[in-house]
Amino acid sequence: MTNQERPRTRWAVVGGGMLGLATAWKLAKQGEDVTLLEAGKELGGLTSAWRLGDITWDRFYHVTLLSDTKLRALLDEVGLDKEIEWVQTRTGFYSNGKLHSMSNSFEFLMFPVLNLYQKFRLGGTIFFGSKIKNWRVMEQISVEDWLKRWSGNSTFNKIWLPLLKAKLGDAYQRASAAFIWSYIDRMYKARRSGMKREMFGYVPGGYQRILSTLTKSLQARGCRIVSNAAVSNLQRTPGTSGLALTYGPSDAQTTEQFDRVIMTIPSQVIAKACPQLQSEEQRRLNQVEYIGVVCTSLLIDKPLGGYYVTNITDSWVPLTGIIEMGAIVKPDKLNGKYLVYLPRYLMADDERLSERDESIHERCLETLEKMYPEFHREQVSAIQTARAKYVMALPTLNYSETRPPIISSIPGLYLLNSAQIVKGNLNVNETLELLDDELEPTILKDHQRLSSLG
Repeated sequence: MTNQERPRTRWAVVGGGMLGLATAWKLAKQGEDVTLLEAGKELGGLTSAWRLGDITWDRFYHVTLLSDTKLRALLDEVGLDKEIEWVQTRTGFYSNGKLHSMSNSFEFLMFPVLNLYQKFRLGGTIFFGSKIKNWRVMEQISVEDWLKRWSGNSTFNKIWLPLLKAKLGDAYQRASAAFIWSYIDRMYKARRSGMKREMFGYVPGGYQRILSTLTKSLQARGCRIVSNAAVSNLQRTPGTSGLALTYGPSDAQTTEQFDRVIMTIPSQVIAKACPQLQSEEQRRLNQVEYIGVVCTSLLIDKPLGGYYVTNITDSWVPLTGIIEMGAIVKPDKLNGKYLVYLPRYLMADDERLSERDESIHERCLETLEKMYPEFHREQVSAIQTARAKYVMALPTLNYSETRPPIISSIPGLYLLNSAQIVKGNLNVNETLELLDDELEPTILKDHQRLSSLG
């Protein structure tokens, strides 16, 4: 029987973020019958765009690295990789009330916060971390213990501790060293051989352009895309090999039969929607600790410090860092404005995720006015705050041994979400790596096994 003659499998991909879109794309390319279900009005998830003032850009900050091979391969397949605009970036540090450049070796040596010995240990930590290949060793030791061992207590307290608290809060005490290793590994890969410069890029139009292009490519291959389709229940249909999926608004729900279902939504949402999962699966899904984010976007008339990333080590600053997208995306692409992101990472159950926009905006503006003497709030033409509860799973000790399963106890149901990432910080490229690591070698292999059983 040829590929054209064989019965097509009906797949449902639940979740319209980049992982769900890429999963649907890979299945559609193989000629499968694919339906993509998205709970919201628009696709994209953490990569979705919005209207900020008179521009449309990403709701949360994203950038493409030269080393993001999985993302770039996907962009190449839909004709966008060749359009990426690459920019050499600079990195800043805000320490002891002052802004310092840390963009090259000379500036590192001149960094006044650390003495020469501390700089040597800090540089050695980063260099040693970049050479580690066995990430499983790193997830067996806490990030605090590993950094203190290689950087020393004083460097840890001055540099690493503020950064860890900014990213993880007090949960850093439960995080493994795989968290910092993955960050070092990605940034080292971003440096080109020879010049050793950080080159970051973006697709003109931002992720709205990427999402629009992917959507059109999926539809051209026959993929059905349904929005406002939050999944409320999945049941194995008695006496059949099918899965009954109930989705849609509470007053207009639809139940539809599928042969296979891939869930790319957050783990706790999966647990609630799939009551037939075994108790151990439910426990693993519900024990995932998610980190969320409150991210304020501003359009301003002038740049702040000119750094893409400004890391902050002063404890009084209520921000994870300063992200100046204007250091990458030039003002002429943003109607003459500079785009700045002010993220603050919090655990998913932190009540500050629900803080009023007005309070957040006032605190952000006051903070910028203290950090940058030449900044005045009158320079801001637009300010908005976005929130996400499920950004990434906290990489606890030995997380790879406790993460939720991919092949579930319900035949034909697969769980493929960001909580499966065991050797990285959440970014689009590492999310897409799950497809190569798990979709074909795990999910499609199991699908073939089930199909052979009839």
